[in-house]
Amino acid sequence: MENEIKPQPTVASAWHVKQVYAMAAISLVVGLAIGYLFRGSQSPALPAPPVAAASQPSPAAGGMGGGQMPSLEQMKQMADAKAAALLEKLKTDPNNTDLLAKVGDLYQASHQFKEAAGYYDKALQINPKNVLIRTQMASCLYYQGDVDGAINQLQQALRYDPKDANSLFNLGMMKLQGKKDTKGALAAWQLLLNSNPQLDAGRKARVQQLIADVRMQSKS
Repeated sequence: MENEIKPQPTVASAWHVKQVYAMAAISLVVGLAIGYLFRGSQSPALPAPPVAAASQPSPAAGGMGGGQMPSLEQMKQMADAKAAALLEKLKTDPNNTDLLAKVGDLYQASHQFKEAAGYYDKALQINPKNVLIRTQMASCLYYQGDVDGAINQLQQALRYDPKDANSLFNLGMMKLQGKKDTKGALAAWQLLLNSNPQLDAGRKARVQQLIADVRMQSKS
């Protein structure tokens, strides 16, 4: 699956570029990032965190002309263009959770996490039990720097579906990276394994490796 910090940040603008790249490096080392353990047709992978300034190149974005990476502003413009048709449909069907989620997905994939969270929030106001959308909402909040808000969203998701693998996986990553809570991370991942015996060997091995790595680091 592809589909994440210092003590709890409060706003994304407070992050420095070097902190963002450090977070991305950590994700690459462990081979996992905030996202989805399972990816279905409605579970888009979450990109690496955006850099603090919109003029900076995005490490996870697609290339532009001449191999130059698009800035966050350019990515927003592309997302706006792609979302236009969906937003037009929403004018006549404002309570369509699928449309709201799709717009959120577009902005999430373009690193426009504030905009994405806004559309996910609207969808959740209509259908609060949608665990997938709530998990995506949590990821967007996390990348904005709202670690507590992100964890709260995952805890709400788990109240609706206590065995949801994506929520448990992300909860472990957020507690580890965002709160330095190794016990909480290990508990979430162990519950993931215990409550999801259907995990295939590859995904199970990755979670087990995370648990082993965290335990080893805790002893050092």
